[in-house]
Parts: sequence; C-alpha cells; structure tokens
Amino acid sequence: MPGVLIVGAGQAGGTAALQLRASGYDGEIKLAGCEPHAPYERPPLSKGYLSGALAYDSLLVRPETTYEQQQIELLKATTIATIDPEAGIAQTNEDFEIKFDRLLFTTGARPRQLLIPGAGLPGVYYLRTIADVENLKCAMATAKRVCLIGGGYVGLEFASVAIKAGLDVTVLESADRLLKRVTTEGMSHYFENLHRSQGVDVRCNAEILSIEGDGRAERIVCRNGVIEADLILVGIGAIPNTELAEATGVKCSNGILVDEQCRTSVANIYAAGDCTNHPNFYLNRRLRLESAPNATDQAKVAAVNMLGEEKRYRSVPWFWSDQFSSKLQAVGFSADGSHSVCRGSHEEHEFANFYLHENRLVAVEAINFPRAFMVGKRLYGTEVNAEKLADSSVDLKSLLV
Repeated sequence: MPGVLIVGAGQAGGTAALQLRASGYDGEIKLAGCEPHAPYERPPLSKGYLSGALAYDSLLVRPETTYEQQQIELLKATTIATIDPEAGIAQTNEDFEIKFDRLLFTTGARPRQLLIPGAGLPGVYYLRTIADVENLKCAMATAKRVCLIGGGYVGLEFASVAIKAGLDVTVLESADRLLKRVTTEGMSHYFENLHRSQGVDVRCNAEILSIEGDGRAERIVCRNGVIEADLILVGIGAIPNTELAEATGVKCSNGILVDEQCRTSVANIYAAGDCTNHPNFYLNRRLRLESAPNATDQAKVAAVNMLGEEKRYRSVPWFWSDQFSSKLQAVGFSADGSHSVCRGSHEEHEFANFYLHENRLVAVEAINFPRAFMVGKRLYGTEVNAEKLADSSVDLKSLLV
C-alpha cells in the first residue's frame, strides 16, 4: 500500500515523521533527504557546534535508531528528482520509484549566493549544513583573517565564535546598519557596539566589487579599499527550495503557498517549515518564516492534518540568537510597532524592548532577560500598560493577570 512520502529530512521532516507515528498512523513512512545525516537542528550549527561546545549527537532531532524503532524508512543522501501527483509516484535521482498517497514538502531553504567576480573561488564559504560547518572548522584552524559578507544573525554568530577562536574578524554590511531588515536602529546599534567591543571590525555601507586571489580567495575589493582575508563567509539571506514543488504543479510565491492546515494547491500534498509561505493568524498577513520553532510546530500540524484532522497552524513567531555573552530572545517583529518602551539597561547587557501598536504588544526583543521574553510571549497581541512594562519596580508577572 502507498504511504506517506516526506521530501526533505531536516528538522521539519523528522518532526513530521515522528508525529505521524505518535498520532497512530501505521502505514509506510519514507523520509527522503539529500544529506547523509538523520534529521538535525540547524540553529546550533553557527553557535555551539561551530565552537565545539556541542557534539554531533546533540544536533539530532532524535537518535537515528528512533526512526528504525518507529519503522520510518530514512532515505539519506537521496534526492527526489520528479513527482507525479496524479499517479502518486516519485522518482529519485537514481531512478528508484516511490509510491505514495500523501506527500509532505519539508525542503527548507538554501543560502543566497553571492554574485560577484571571484565569488566561486576556494576559500569562500556558506553556512547552512553540517558539511558547511566541518569545512569552516578546517579553514578556521589555519586562518588568521576572517571576513564576513553580510551582517545578519548567522554571520554575527559566526563572528562571535571566530573572535573567541583568536581570529581577526571583519564584517561587511551593504546597508547603513547591521540587521536592518529584522530589527530597529537601536538594536542594530546595540549589536554593532557589542561586536566592536570584542574586537570585530564592523563596516557598514560596504560596496563589494569582487573577490580576488591566486587560485583561492585572498582579498575582497570594495569601492573604498581592499580587505585581506584567509576565510570569507557569505551570509546574505536564504532562498526557499521550491523548484520541485513548482515542477509538481504546486503554487509558489516566495515559498510554497499553504493554508492554515499546511495544505498546498494540490490535493494530498502538504508543506511545512522554511520552504513555506503561510497565512499568519496573529499578523493577519502571509509570512515565510525561517525559524526552528516554526519548522517544528508547522510540521506537527501538517502531520495530523494528513491523517484527516483540521488543525490550524496558529503560532506566535519567535526565535533566538547567541552572540558573545548576549542571548537575544525575540517574539514578533519590531517593525510592526509604532513605538517602544525599554526595561533594563543596554550598558549592563540585560534589557528588553517592548514594541507596541495602539497599546497592543506586537514584539519583544530581550537580551539576557528570559522572564521578559516569556511574559512578552504570553502578552503578545494583547493591550498592555506601557508605563508598567518600562517600570522595573513592577513585577512583569503581575501584568499577566
């Protein structure tokens, strides 16, 4: 009997497969991924795994033996080449045929490529997979000067690890401030000051022309100068992996279009995780969200709905980032706020910015302040008293009443 085929064996794919079994599904489950690993979590790659603080096993969604015990067929290093949704047949890159009656796309995203002369030289790296990190570890062992192209969260996390490893680090950001797409000017300045205080050379408004070197990358040529580098990491965003879905006839637009039940435009085909563009109940707009909590929660909803339920995906968007000794925990999007209040101290690296719109809390960005994050997550979307939020003498938990 045809069963469920999950295309993409990352965090969303592994979670969905296990949820199917937990929900009582006893049919065949095939989980196909192009990497030679069991499903793993990506956020630690640029943090603890890169630094060596975390071991390989700690990345795994579940030990590989769990899939065997749950009778989930894990097809590692397998690329699905074509899918015929009407016939319920998928073809692998090795001409292996897989029959299915329900399919889930959890194909994730890939790094946006740098398109300038010399970008393909050895010594230019990206950070998305375990293999990427292993290559970076080897390069860091002999490198002295590191240059990051792009001042986003992944790049800044890498910068904090590289500085601790004793490397000289330069960050080149094309915008006029770090993290401009995702946070406010005040938070951008906080992170810029944090990195500068640790020895990172931060250069905004950088116009990069080319990468040069004799057989491998050795320098970055910018409009206003040249930067020597032994290792170059590119972090300029990610692109959803939608090509296979589009070829299958599934509607896509900045991701695979799904409804609240994680259903695509094609019957019996679902999608979850970084590859999706979903309607967000709380934001009242469509959203493609690259976050581990989204991948996990959406995968669980997709799994139960594949079995006939009508559960809606309605989760508050949140994420985190670790840079030096500062842990950022954020809920919502600061751009949705018309004004903000702050509790705590930037100088002491323990504070929270609460963003409001018409007295409703629409976002929180907390640095080393987990209580503010947790309370803010519960207050998200509700009317709050801005003065009490800012007043450190007022117990945050009292605002939940």
